[in-house]
Formats: sequence, C-alpha cells, structure tokens
Amino acid sequence: MIDQAIMAKAARIKLLVFDVDGVLTNGQITFSEQHEIKSFHVQDGTGIRLVQETGVQIAVITGRYSRIVAKRMDELGVLHVLQAQTDKLKAMQTLQKNKLDAEEIAYVGDDLLDLSLIQYVGLGIAVANASELIKPYADWITTKHGGEGAAREVCELIMRAQDTLTPLCQRYLV
Repeated sequence: MIDQAIMAKAARIKLLVFDVDGVLTNGQITFSEQHEIKSFHVQDGTGIRLVQETGVQIAVITGRYSRIVAKRMDELGVLHVLQAQTDKLKAMQTLQKNKLDAEEIAYVGDDLLDLSLIQYVGLGIAVANASELIKPYADWITTKHGGEGAAREVCELIMRAQDTLTPLCQRYLV
C-alpha cells in the first residue's frame, strides 16, 4: 500500500523526468569496437506511452550522450531529451522554463548525479537498486530495479493517483 502523502504528491505531477543509465536501463553499458549496447524494458516503454496519453509529459535528463537513447526516446515520442548534462539541476530549470512549479514535477534517479533533482522536485523517486547514498532523500523508492520495470511502476503510481489508469485499462478489456 502506498502512503497517502505520496499519492497526493503524484496526483499533482504534470512532468515526469527520468535518468537513463540505472533507471531506464539496468545500468550496464556494453561497448564493442563500433557500438554501445543498452537494454530497455518493454514494459517501461508501455508505461511511458500510457502516462503520456493521460497528458503527463515525459523527459529524460542524463549525464551521458548516446545515440541509442535518442533513438529509443524518439520511438516512445519523448520530446524532451537532454543528454550529456553534467549539471542536472540546471538542465531541469532550463526544461522547466517557469511553466511548471517544482511540485508538478517528478524525477526518477539512481545515483549521486540525481540527488539535487530528487530534492528539487515535488516527487523525488529512487529505483530499488539506487545508491544507498540517495535513498534517504527520495520521497518514494520503487520495488523494481532500474531497467527491470521501475519506470512502469512509477508511471502506474502517477496514473493511479490521477485516476487515469483504470480508464486506460478499460480499452483493453473484451
């Protein structure tokens, strides 16, 4: 059962922002001579598409640049993709552009580079396998690991809090 205070925070979210490595992936980066390999969980992608249908905007802010990330976010219709960001808080403030209050933003991270954003937003989230250094600062910690359904879990939390999950599921029933 999710705490009512978390549900109240999730009900206000208009922008959901994810880190990539360790959140949308399991954190492993495999290099070959010519390629970088990352794996994304298909259920996370479905969650991102569903929550976007409800009007919640999605963004990613990541410390690394990867063509694979750009391709995957394009497939998911994610318009705000900020890569190679060494100062994630500054990137968030640029993305925010005074259009949203911090309380209307959720951020999902897994490591120290994410700490400032977890503290800044209205709903700061750490994935289950996040660094123990950031977990005490998160409002909520997922039960699933990064790259293994954690993003879907966050999307469903927000849709439940906003009463949009059940209507979306209805269309899949016979």
